[in-house]
Amino acid sequence: MIGDYEGEQLVRLAREAVESFLINNAGKSIITRIPFAEKMGVFVTLIHLDEKGQESLRGCIGFPLPEKELFESVVEAAIAAATGDPRFPPLSPMEFTRTIFEVSVLTPLEIIKVKHPAEYYKHIEVGRDGLVLRWERGSGLLLPRVAREMGWDIDDYLSNICFKAGASPDAWVMPNSELYKFQAIVYRESEPGGRVIKLR
Repeated sequence: MIGDYEGEQLVRLAREAVESFLINNAGKSIITRIPFAEKMGVFVTLIHLDEKGQESLRGCIGFPLPEKELFESVVEAAIAAATGDPRFPPLSPMEFTRTIFEVSVLTPLEIIKVKHPAEYYKHIEVGRDGLVLRWERGSGLLLPRVAREMGWDIDDYLSNICFKAGASPDAWVMPNSELYKFQAIVYRESEPGGRVIKLR
């Protein structure tokens, strides 16, 4: 996967991309010297830090499939998280200075093959595994951190991945549904623009 140096550079790149796009009006063209061009899935998460030091989600966009070189995906995901997450208005230049950047690099999706839905419980570890559900009308993804932060058990996790995919809570047991798992290597700033640390 990636080492700490690459992880730090990817977080710096995400911040640079958004700063360039929001403040310098430079578009999406970012020159990077990151020597890590492998194609991998990635998500960029923005966390707002208020005056009391409380954190709240401010945007999260990514690409689960390794379709582009990693540095290119980070640039696009960072800008999209700042300006295109439908849950939030676009990030303002003032908010940018109070935003923590986090990059999650994903392992390849691994389909979970079972003969009976009850076997899923043996193959999924809450907090370690992210999930993707694909069903006849769409798909949804949850990063590993979500279940851990929400305090979900595996039943909650399975219900919520269905909800994320726009399906009923029991869609994961349907014969035509497919569950995939993946892991994430996560790097984030300790504070806006601060030291980059590895979370897991």
